Amino acid sequence: MSLVITPPRPAPDAVGEALHRLRVAGVFYCRTEAAGPWAVDMPAFGDCLTFHVVTQGEVWVDVAGAPPLRLGAGELALVPHGRGHLLASDLAAPSLGRVDLLPQEYVTESYSVLRHEGRGDRTQLVCGVLTVDGPAARPLLDLLPAVLHVPASVGAPWVARTLELMTAELAQLRPGGEAVLTRLADVLVVQAVRAWLDAQEPTDGWLGALRDPDVGAALAAVHRDPARPWTVAALAREVAMSRSAFAARFTQVVGMPAMQYVATWRMHVAADRLARGDGVAQAAAAAGYESAAAFSRAFTRTTGRSPGSVRRDGGRVPR
Repeated sequence: MSLVITPPRPAPDAVGEALHRLRVAGVFYCRTEAAGPWAVDMPAFGDCLTFHVVTQGEVWVDVAGAPPLRLGAGELALVPHGRGHLLASDLAAPSLGRVDLLPQEYVTESYSVLRHEGRGDRTQLVCGVLTVDGPAARPLLDLLPAVLHVPASVGAPWVARTLELMTAELAQLRPGGEAVLTRLADVLVVQAVRAWLDAQEPTDGWLGALRDPDVGAALAAVHRDPARPWTVAALAREVAMSRSAFAARFTQVVGMPAMQYVATWRMHVAADRLARGDGVAQAAAAAGYESAAAFSRAFTRTTGRSPGSVRRDGGRVPR
């Protein structure tokens, strides 16, 4: 008689899966070479995320609602909520104006080199404006502070290595160079968010739910297969809990009942599909609806917007 041993199923990495679902796309990149004193205004960019990485010298990043942040060489700052902010060699330096209105060398439509000659120390930095999409984008970005700082001690060696590649591409853009930059920016953003998440203490809300062994496993299952006909009992079976115990635990950790979360997540998935150009029927199927009409009613009721309007302008579903 042979003994068959079934290895335990590894616990899902719900945080990792959420990060994996992010899609980062570059809107504009700029390499700045400046000698101080200098300062420039970064305008608000709506739902876009801005990153700044210093390759030489020091730069101040001043975002409303957060203490001014000084970045040294090899350090990274993310401004995740599209807020306008100030970049400066010295916070007392007068601003040269809005960075997008200053004279600069446009290498391509989406990449420029900005130079300023002064008498102070030299600074070099790489900046980028990015869009971050995907079903998990809004819940993840909502967790982040007004400015996210990755010190060199935390970011090394991945920041340094990624920066080397970005600097090489920016120095001499070749065919396909912008695609390479986008992928490298993707790495920078995801790694920076991961570093910030790793540094947070366990908490409640969405991040706490992702980290919870039982609730996180249920969330990962919903994220992987949102169209599955989920019930509270089916989710409870996924994590080997009784229905009542799971329902109570889920509501306590997430802050909403399990099926409300499922419905909300399905709308995130559907909105993402619509914004990418899928038709209403395709978005409905991705969200687990057999009827496009029923989906349209549920989508409008939940989000306050029609599927057609989201498809036309790429709007996001409010969380």
